[in-house]
Amino acid sequence: MSLHAQLSPEAQAALAAQKRNSTISSLIIALLVIALLGVILAFIGLALSKQNTEEIVSYAPSSDKNDEVVKPEMNNQVEKKPSAPSSSMAKVIAANTPSAVAVPVPDVQVTEPSLDFGDGDDFGDGWGDGDGNGNGGGGSGFGIPASMKQRCSAQDRMARLTKEGGKAEYEEAVVKSLRWLQKNQQKDGSWKAQGKPVAMTGLALLCYLGHCETPLSAEFGETVQNAIVYLVNVANKNGGKMGTDFTDNHWCYEHAIATYAIAEAYTLCKEFNVSIPGLPEAVLEAGSFIVGNQHTSGGWDYAYDTSGARGGDSSIVCWHLQAIKACKYTKLFQEKMLDVSGKKGIAYLKTCELGEKGTIGYVPGRALGGYPSMTPAGALCFQQWGQGRRSLARNGVKWMSKNNEFDFGKKADLYMHYYASQCMINAGGKTWADYNNSSMTHLASKQQGDGSWNLPAGAGHGLSSKHYATCLCTLMMEVYYRFLPSS
Repeated sequence: MSLHAQLSPEAQAALAAQKRNSTISSLIIALLVIALLGVILAFIGLALSKQNTEEIVSYAPSSDKNDEVVKPEMNNQVEKKPSAPSSSMAKVIAANTPSAVAVPVPDVQVTEPSLDFGDGDDFGDGWGDGDGNGNGGGGSGFGIPASMKQRCSAQDRMARLTKEGGKAEYEEAVVKSLRWLQKNQQKDGSWKAQGKPVAMTGLALLCYLGHCETPLSAEFGETVQNAIVYLVNVANKNGGKMGTDFTDNHWCYEHAIATYAIAEAYTLCKEFNVSIPGLPEAVLEAGSFIVGNQHTSGGWDYAYDTSGARGGDSSIVCWHLQAIKACKYTKLFQEKMLDVSGKKGIAYLKTCELGEKGTIGYVPGRALGGYPSMTPAGALCFQQWGQGRRSLARNGVKWMSKNNEFDFGKKADLYMHYYASQCMINAGGKTWADYNNSSMTHLASKQQGDGSWNLPAGAGHGLSSKHYATCLCTLMMEVYYRFLPSS
């Protein structure tokens, strides 16, 4: 006998009604889910259809307000690079890149320095050594070397000026000089002063970069971009070499200054996501050429002669040490390769110490014109390469303190003071305070109404153009923030 449970008619009716309600509820929920998904997909599609590009704001030194920035047209007219010379003409310097970079080094016929340029110890006739808006981009700042960061903020620049004893009008003076340079730039992006456009373009570019002007800067972007493209084209045409006339023994100065400029340009452009065709390759080849053509003495000589007995001089060496340091910041090279080259260069400078403690001669045992004007250049290079606390560097700073002379009407060796302003602010304390009060105030007062500087008495090292003088004076005026003082 089995028992079967049966639902009453009333219970069956209730169950059927519950099933209907459940089915209806499920349908309603499904429809709501579908509608919600449709709304979500619509928002996603709308977001994907809009490309929001973050604007990069530049700051004018004369105002704390942000002006609307219109990005300049990127007209990177970089000429196609010619094929490299045959392997029989080349030395290869390995660089830390995914693909090897072969740097051709043509055989150069080197002759003794021409006596047409005085004693042959300077740059030659009319030739010698060597930053708008600021914050010419909107990068994070994390990719900029610590020593360069404070140049890229108007607020930081003014803070540095105040801290180091500068005056607010010094910032305005820099902007005025950049505007003067801008008016005198050639259509091809160069400056042709003193018949050395490669070097003069490099110096002018360093002035803009010292104020953190990049191709994205509102006022100076096109100027900076054209200068970079000009130098990149020169490098591309010549297998990484940069000079105006390769038959002139003094082109080594041009190459060092231009390498310094494009290396620093690459560091800032990379941080602000500016891509200029051929720039990293030009930096690699130019920097590798320097390392590959260093004399066994540790120095660099005229026309990059690596076999002669002269072995170079401190003036050439100091520009190359600055260029190598700038190359090191790019992170494009094998760091050890640059460090080794830098150490050799520093070792050469030590051999140039003269009888008076801390003074640096033009070549070992010989001053320049009877006056050790390369002393601040040597002291700065020691500081840049981590030897600022050594007695040679400290004594050089002491010598500068005792022998400082800066008077446009009597003696103002701008070549010497380009270096002195940097090494003295690195020294800091009373040493810098005294130099700042005596030299920088006088320098600022001599700026012309159009933003330029005229040639002073005792301009130094074949300096014979207003462009060259203005570049060196601008770099001096930027000393408060261009690099943070080293140890």
